[in-house]
Amino acid sequence: MVESNQERVSDTLCTISVRTLSGVGPKLAEKLEQLHIFNLQDLIFHLPLRYQDQTRLVPIAQARLGQDVMLQGEIIRSQVAFGRKRSLVCHIRDNSGIMTLRFFHFSNAQKHSLQPGASIRCFGEIRPGRNGVEMFHPEYQLVRDSDDIALEDRLTPVYPTTDGLHQLRLRKLVTQALSFMDSKYSLSEWIPESIRKPLRYPSLVDAIHYLHHPPVDARTDELKEGLHPCQQRLAFEELLSHRLCLRRIRWQNSQLAAPDLESDNPLQQAFINQLPFALTSAQTRVCDEIARDMNQPLPMLRLLQGDVGSGKTVVAALAALQAAGSGYQAAIMAPTEILAEQHYRNFSQWLSPLGIQISWLSGKIKGRQRKASMESIADGSAIIAVGTHALFQDDVRFKQLGLIIIDEQHRFGVHQRLALREKGNNGQTLPHQLVMTATPIPRTLAMSAYADLECSIIDELPPGRTPVNTVVIDNNRRDEVIQRISQACQSGSQAYWVCTLIEESESLQCQAAEATWQAMQEQLPNLRIGLVHGRMKAAEKSDVMDAFKQGQLDLLVATTVIEVGVDVPNASLMIIENPERLGLAQLHQLRGRVGRGAKASHCLLLYQAPLSNLGKQRLGIMRDSNDGFFIAEQDLQIRGPGQVLGTQQTGLMSFRIADLSRDAALLDPVKTVAEQIETEYPAHISPLIERWLGVRENYASV
Repeated sequence: MVESNQERVSDTLCTISVRTLSGVGPKLAEKLEQLHIFNLQDLIFHLPLRYQDQTRLVPIAQARLGQDVMLQGEIIRSQVAFGRKRSLVCHIRDNSGIMTLRFFHFSNAQKHSLQPGASIRCFGEIRPGRNGVEMFHPEYQLVRDSDDIALEDRLTPVYPTTDGLHQLRLRKLVTQALSFMDSKYSLSEWIPESIRKPLRYPSLVDAIHYLHHPPVDARTDELKEGLHPCQQRLAFEELLSHRLCLRRIRWQNSQLAAPDLESDNPLQQAFINQLPFALTSAQTRVCDEIARDMNQPLPMLRLLQGDVGSGKTVVAALAALQAAGSGYQAAIMAPTEILAEQHYRNFSQWLSPLGIQISWLSGKIKGRQRKASMESIADGSAIIAVGTHALFQDDVRFKQLGLIIIDEQHRFGVHQRLALREKGNNGQTLPHQLVMTATPIPRTLAMSAYADLECSIIDELPPGRTPVNTVVIDNNRRDEVIQRISQACQSGSQAYWVCTLIEESESLQCQAAEATWQAMQEQLPNLRIGLVHGRMKAAEKSDVMDAFKQGQLDLLVATTVIEVGVDVPNASLMIIENPERLGLAQLHQLRGRVGRGAKASHCLLLYQAPLSNLGKQRLGIMRDSNDGFFIAEQDLQIRGPGQVLGTQQTGLMSFRIADLSRDAALLDPVKTVAEQIETEYPAHISPLIERWLGVRENYASV
């Protein structure tokens, strides 16, 4: 991927501020910045949401409810009406009938200009009003009898906008920017015609012009769905730039050095020998893939995917022992206290008998304990450090970090993963990286968001795991559900009750969990009931979880903090309240807390009626499938990539035009074209990345 001296070439349009345009002062520039429009290229790539047909006048009598129409007539009455909201009401008449225009936001100048006798041409949607049908806040212009105002000869674009920035102003600015593109400056074509022609894509400039000003006979159904060839042309280039960017990061990584860590060392063998179970064939295959990577003098970048309960932690432990056996440290980072502490306990239980010292570090560890942990990490006596994001804070120093393991990767931003890598940068080598997720990543996302990583999949569950029977049940049967908990617990099983709230407020979620806990104690006085939520102190949470794990509690009421990191084989019943408020992947993770033993396990999705059609579809998917990868694909289609990956991934996943759900079919040709450009047109790589990612490429390669 060596590039010519054209590297970092930019289109001139991206260097010209929007303030160059006529009528753009500081206030308007500020509003444009809210739309992430800073230069002419940003404006040109700010594409319409939809289109209006303003190419013909419709007689008032033919205007129908729900239609967007262009009307022209004479104002016959105009007055300010007072009701719940003050409004300016104008009645206009043409040869066929009368229409009411209503403005809730208006100025004195508007009120004085919209007087009886004036002629007006207006465009808007016909809606039900107080006196029949009305047009609310139409776009309009006053016309004189002597004016000969031509109708539009193309569809009219409707752009994403912000308060105080009207469509007419935005259209005029885009038109100015397009004239710059056509007359003074070019928009370079970085996908060669030899590649573009077999794909049947128009040129970039032709696609841009078409999408801002489609002809009257444009295929509006395709435009609405984002499937028009001109839209697909731009989506293709954007996806291509993202892939090239991640491939560049991967290539840059391959130019670095890493410690060569020997596999099959005595520590690994001793660990395998003490396990009370045999590794599955999938675990063995994945361990071999990781071992080969770490046995190379290049930094490993590998994504380990495995469904809930597939045994990723054992694989991680073997990788950590490969580092330890070669004289290096390993760091294991998890996004929550509960999951990090679960890893700490597992690693301590497994590896302490082998003489491996393990250090624990989280944001809530203070004072002497924190100082002792940091000292043991710095002097190398702690071979393995387990913790939360506290591990990559500036004051944490490693003596010789050889491997970084990050669990639930999608909860961390790319910059956090790479910041931890710098902890092991001794000027000569960088540590290997293994990132894990129990939230299976759909192929479409893996190809786009993780193109810088090799991928390993544990596609087999250990023997003894039982499929979870999932039931969707209305909240009006709550008493039956509580009775079922009582029966299950009296027969020796344990149960979870998970509380969720739609509000993004941890305090409200905790209040709901506390209220449920109190209600359950009243309704189930014979059961031992515990409570755990995110606002409890770490020690309190740990005590409750220990009591539940040791069978001292029958029922655990919790928020979604138990989503990952909780392993209680005797728990065979879970109730998830308001499941319609969670994503499918999160529901699948929560459900994975049961079915971890030999008992038949059940998950009850206790929904609040009425359910929307989408809600019924989502809960139906959970009821019918235990396959995490299938569920992840469905989650992507329903919620989109930003939600599935988590908002912290937006540094590389915020697409302007492409939509991974809609454009999944483009990913295979994008992969092929990326390889062709790397081989045949390396000088085009930087301009493509610059056009679509700009400064975000730097963010990606921290």
